[in-house]
Amino acid sequence: MIARELTTARGRARAIAISILLAFAVLCAASPQASQAQTYRFSSVEVNGNERVDAATIVSYAGIARGETVSAARLNDAYQAILDSGLFEFVELQPRGGVLVINVTEYPTINRINFEGNRRINDEELAAIVQSQSRRVYSPSAAEADAAVIIGAYEQQGRLAASVTPKIIRRSENRVDLVFEIVEGAVVEVERISFVGNRTYSERRLRRALGTKQAGLLRRFIASDTFIADRIEFDKQVLRDFYLSRGFVDFQVLSVAPELTRNRDAYLLTFTIREGQRFSFGEITTVSDLDTVDPVEFERAVAMRPGQTYTPVAIEQTIARMERLASQKGLDFVRVDPRITRDDRDLTLGVEFALTRGPRMFVERIDIEGNATTLDRVIRRQFRTVEGDPFNPREIREAADRIRALGFFADAEVTAREGSAPDQMIVDVDVEEQPTGSLGFGLSYSQVDGAGAAISFSETNFLGRGQLLSFRVDTGTDNATSRFTFSEPAFLGRDVRYSFSAVYAETDAQFDALYDTRVIEVTPISLSFPISEQSRFELRYTFGEGNIRNYEGASPIIQADADRGALSYSKIGYTLSYDSRRTGLNPNAGFLLEFSQDYAGLGGDIEYIETTALAAAQTTAWNEEITLRAELEGGLLSMLGNEDSRLIDRYFLNGKIRGFEGNGLGPRDLGTPDEEALGGNMYAVARFEAEFPLGLPEEYGITGGLFADVGSVWDLDSPGAVDDGFNLRSVVGVSVFWDTPIGPLRFNFSNALQKEDYDREQNFDLTISTRF
Repeated sequence: MIARELTTARGRARAIAISILLAFAVLCAASPQASQAQTYRFSSVEVNGNERVDAATIVSYAGIARGETVSAARLNDAYQAILDSGLFEFVELQPRGGVLVINVTEYPTINRINFEGNRRINDEELAAIVQSQSRRVYSPSAAEADAAVIIGAYEQQGRLAASVTPKIIRRSENRVDLVFEIVEGAVVEVERISFVGNRTYSERRLRRALGTKQAGLLRRFIASDTFIADRIEFDKQVLRDFYLSRGFVDFQVLSVAPELTRNRDAYLLTFTIREGQRFSFGEITTVSDLDTVDPVEFERAVAMRPGQTYTPVAIEQTIARMERLASQKGLDFVRVDPRITRDDRDLTLGVEFALTRGPRMFVERIDIEGNATTLDRVIRRQFRTVEGDPFNPREIREAADRIRALGFFADAEVTAREGSAPDQMIVDVDVEEQPTGSLGFGLSYSQVDGAGAAISFSETNFLGRGQLLSFRVDTGTDNATSRFTFSEPAFLGRDVRYSFSAVYAETDAQFDALYDTRVIEVTPISLSFPISEQSRFELRYTFGEGNIRNYEGASPIIQADADRGALSYSKIGYTLSYDSRRTGLNPNAGFLLEFSQDYAGLGGDIEYIETTALAAAQTTAWNEEITLRAELEGGLLSMLGNEDSRLIDRYFLNGKIRGFEGNGLGPRDLGTPDEEALGGNMYAVARFEAEFPLGLPEEYGITGGLFADVGSVWDLDSPGAVDDGFNLRSVVGVSVFWDTPIGPLRFNFSNALQKEDYDREQNFDLTISTRF
């Protein structure tokens, strides 16, 4: 029954539809003109209202030829084409028999562009980013696009509430002034950064790794505490790199939730993360898929050992060493493929370095664009390959990193594409230059030198040659120093740094001394070059002159030095250094070793050998919350011939042991009323310190520290009645570190545990913090 009713309903619907179609067909047959589009044929075109734009140009936009038959749709297309030219505010097409009349109203010309309400970004900077320009045709769409660009510039400064309204002021002769009315709005800061899911590292440690910072005491001076949406992606990548370099291979940033505060003037950022487990290196092997390559020869290039925390940096460095070794052996197109084996039970990652045959591809050429100032050769020498060499993608990536590390470019992109043949590759380098010079003026204060002023000029890309040119003058209450430096990083086209430097220094009763000094020193030749991945060797020649003047004291030792007058010296020296931080596998630890010797006796008035050594190390503890540092340093001045050492050549340990005044420890002439300091020919110092958080919000940039210094300076050539023996001094103290916009400051509070009666203690000092 139901089926029969459904069939009957469907039949009725079909009959109604057929009836409607038949009726529509009858109507169409009765009106044949409705089925035909209206057409036009014009014998001429008349253009009205144009002043600057030629009539022929407008007709060409329309695209309608004389005598051509066109439809109404074609007329509409012509109208749209003229309007889309962006030259006209109003367009009208009127067919009048055989004449097509085109009426237009041109957009006005921009007389001038003004910016109103802007304080944070000046007019010159805004004019450089907008497309609208004076003496060009005004376009509302272009003005709106410019307003959006200006808003984007303010958003990059964290001013998310900025608004820009373009307005025009009519002038004579169809001209307008374009005015961008700007409401800058307040900076939207990041009030709080929090983490969900972190178990190994504290929020304090993770916040230190991010580029975005929380707003703190110095919020008016710190740009990194403003909320910038684009920076969040960078911070997510920073977190990934942070955890991956510490063995957390499964780390994920699940989400980042920015939330406006109730007053809508700040953001709360919450990073939800999943740490995963920490992995270490398991078995590490080297195999070869090539019959002509012995893997045993490449095992010495392995940079890590089983049991060490996994880090991809170690794998990358090992691959680079192996491929470099293959190139040295003349084995072209050898590639190293790291094959990772995961063991979730032992939480290890085994690595098999497989030597394979890569594709036979060559570098056809290297094209460089965008370098208006920097010479091509400065960029080309960052490549280890030249035209015709085998193409190695890893080497191209490393060259890109070296180009960016120069600091000459705001942006540098290095890409490769196929050349004239499938086995030829063209490397494209596209750079965007940035200012590399600086002129600085400053005021300073320190416990040692008192108040002072400084003026400096520096150019790191002199004449576009990649050379360093700098000049600096520092003046203090009782000292003045001028220094000039020139450096060529690729001397004779080699990986050799050549430097020239000159120093002129004067003191005027510095550290309450009863004499003045003057030293002139020139180093015309200094050559520094690598001897391994982590070692460098420097060879230098120096000549100069120094003397003690205006002595008013009673020490016969100092008087003898003053009576000798100005003495010249000519010396040659070297420095051998080993720095594990250059290619270190541990991001939180490293050590530095330096050994230097200078021989004075190549002419001049004095002859000696000076030897100094330094060993410094740093590591972290307690999940990277505490930083531990240790330094051992020593020096020996050995006079040759019959001459004694001079006061200005001896050591005083200023700045090497905390807790004492300038020239405040070491041998003294106690027979004089002022117990004048004499210095010594030998010194040895050990410094230990720990830096840790104080529980304050890390956005304040304030941390604490404990330190202990132990050392002594001793030995005089002719001591007389002076005690020049090895008398140990020891000092302990606390420090407060404060990272400020003017630099990292350090406040030291100390107490000498072991000293001599004649030493001059200083329980507080303020310095610029220099950390290893």
